[in-house]
Amino acid sequence: MDIRALGIDGAFEITPRQFPDDRGVFLESFRGDRLAEVIGHRLDIIQTNVSVSSRGTVRGVHFADMPPSQAKYVTALSGSFIDFVIDIRVGSPTFGQWDSVLLDTVDRRAIYLAEGLGHAICSLEDDSTVMYLCSATYDPAREHGINPLDPELGLTMPEEITPVLSAKDAVAPSLSEAAAQGLLPRYDECLRFYAELNSRA
Repeated sequence: MDIRALGIDGAFEITPRQFPDDRGVFLESFRGDRLAEVIGHRLDIIQTNVSVSSRGTVRGVHFADMPPSQAKYVTALSGSFIDFVIDIRVGSPTFGQWDSVLLDTVDRRAIYLAEGLGHAICSLEDDSTVMYLCSATYDPAREHGINPLDPELGLTMPEEITPVLSAKDAVAPSLSEAAAQGLLPRYDECLRFYAELNSRA
């Protein structure tokens, strides 16, 4: 598989090698050893999540308190998504910037994002299904959101898509409001946590 660093430190695009034949296709969708080579430690998968979305559904921007926050390895099982990783780490050189990866069942790419990064997906087809491998369990008391339509973020959705948000995401604060409320992780805190994870490797 090919692992490519994205424009946000701690985020990677993973493109697997596919082996098609007359029966279908085989691929390695996750290789913990290969991922560890680029992130510095093994991803300890504690929880997996699956969500099914109609066309236009936008989930996020979601993030969790540091530490331990939640690293994610995300891939599409059916349909297609735009997957966004947003740098919300206060003090980061790329704070407020984002990158994206198309997740579908053609290239069958995945995206990895480290703890402390913001995450959102936009479904491009009805009944699109995505799977998350997560480094920590979901804890609603430690989960937060930023409105994905915040103009300051400027996430680029396809023109033909009408975003559909949950009630919770629709009233989530903007990036500036989340920063003012002290909700966002600090970059220095994230770096210390990454170093701690790597020291255990």
